[in-house]
Amino acid sequence: FDRQVLVDRPDKKGRADILQVHVRKVKLATGVKLDEVAGITAGFSGADLANLANEAALAATRRHADEVTLADFTVAVERIVAGLERRSRVLNASERRAVAFHEMGHALVALSQPGSDPVHKVSIIPRGIGALGYTIQRPTEDRFLMTREELEHKIMVLLGGRAAEKLVFGHLSTGAADDLAKVTDIARDMVTRYGMDEAIGYVSWEPQRQTMLDVPGLEPGGCPRSPETQQHIDDAVRAIVMGCFERATALLQQHRALLERCAHELLAKETLDEPALRVLTAELRGTATAR
Repeated sequence: FDRQVLVDRPDKKGRADILQVHVRKVKLATGVKLDEVAGITAGFSGADLANLANEAALAATRRHADEVTLADFTVAVERIVAGLERRSRVLNASERRAVAFHEMGHALVALSQPGSDPVHKVSIIPRGIGALGYTIQRPTEDRFLMTREELEHKIMVLLGGRAAEKLVFGHLSTGAADDLAKVTDIARDMVTRYGMDEAIGYVSWEPQRQTMLDVPGLEPGGCPRSPETQQHIDDAVRAIVMGCFERATALLQQHRALLERCAHELLAKETLDEPALRVLTAELRGTATAR
């Protein structure tokens, strides 16, 4: 019979070891430390890391350099995570403004959360297939457990873009579609997999084992549930999402002037990196640290 061997994604040391293999034919600049590169690639698989080494070498080639620097690895990470830049995709003035506030909404909510992953870059340059802008957070360590509070913070960051749009423009757009899909998945997992809703109890309604049976009332890979239980799950998911949205909105309302200032700076420069964000949001980071 066939045997399946499950291989987990590598930890930081594993990523550094894998990178060591893939950069053998690449000339690294003095000072490039692979453990630093491993630190900005949490969650990358072995194939991702192989792709990263190739993309970093290409980035160095495009700037006519004969050595690969840490900056080239950073560019490569962005290309893998966010996709290729699409400067040919021209947005009109109102769309650019909406995207700028949307992305700064993500960034400011992230920067306000103690313990949140650092915001590495915010941009309104379209990337990939559908992204009109992007906000990249870079984890500083591998994480294997997350608390309910941390998951709610993650949802708040994802909803920061929608909250900023509604707060500033008073209307909603299609730009938050991917964010909404992600927050719904996180909130549903909190209720159905992690037992984080006290009313429904510490019950897993979405076990890992998959089933091929088509049983009425049985979700794929799930447990039988009554219509009442399903309704409670839906209500609990909605409550988590809307509660996080209200908190994100309140936070941005509190720092409305900073949101305006940062969005205008983003419109002027198109991209803000971590040092620029650190200067712009010093007051916000001070508030977060004091909590």
